[in-house]
Amino acid sequence: MREIDQHSFAAAHAEGAAVVDVREPDEYLAGHVPGARPIPLGKLPAHLGDLPRDEPVYLICASGNRSLAAAGLLARAGFDAISVTGGTGAWRRAGRPVVRGALPSA
Repeated sequence: MREIDQHSFAAAHAEGAAVVDVREPDEYLAGHVPGARPIPLGKLPAHLGDLPRDEPVYLICASGNRSLAAAGLLARAGFDAISVTGGTGAWRRAGRPVVRGALPSA
């Protein structure tokens, strides 16, 4: 599986990268990377048609384990999928901003 370090992910994020947060809704609500789309890992297969195929998709979770599994799933489905090493926890520890609150409307 492809992985990306926090510094490189921050640069991609700043350029408008597609980011999918594969944590559970309560984890997402407690704080997520700005602009990250919430799709829990267990529901990811049902949302493949909603994801871009013409650009990399960055997967993020709490620490990098679920995002690695998600990247594998998407890679097998033909996506350019990249797991964010260290997840949202490392993003926060680096002092980067998180958003708290409601899930985006469908």
